Amino acid sequence: QVPLVESGGGLVQAGGSLRLSCEASEHSFSHYAMAWFRKAPAKEWEFVAAMSWDGSSVYYADSAKGRFTISRDPAKGTVALRLTSLKPEDAAVYYCAAGALSPFDGSIAYTIATKYAYWGQGTQVTLSS
Repeated sequence: QVPLVESGGGLVQAGGSLRLSCEASEHSFSHYAMAWFRKAPAKEWEFVAAMSWDGSSVYYADSAKGRFTISRDPAKGTVALRLTSLKPEDAAVYYCAAGALSPFDGSIAYTIATKYAYWGQGTQVTLSS
């Protein structure tokens, strides 16, 4: 069973917004760092945003700053990614991930995909012009 399940992707016009959600299917990730990565065809994996387990540290890729917002609800065990002012280059499959990172691990660690042991299957975000 996939440990994380994403939802909320879809077709949106450039300039529009989406809210992606990720929830744990069985394991509690309340003490794990949570992150979003994305993968577009013919492009490399790209870090998007991450948050430490206690919410004290939040990191964004330069491409996401000012437009995307990551949040988590510990009571519900969910993490969300709000996407606004979407651009054609934002089209990708967005993946939620959980990793045993400390709030003191630093920004670089949070951007490395191999630091996250648990992944979802992804949700597609498609942009129309």
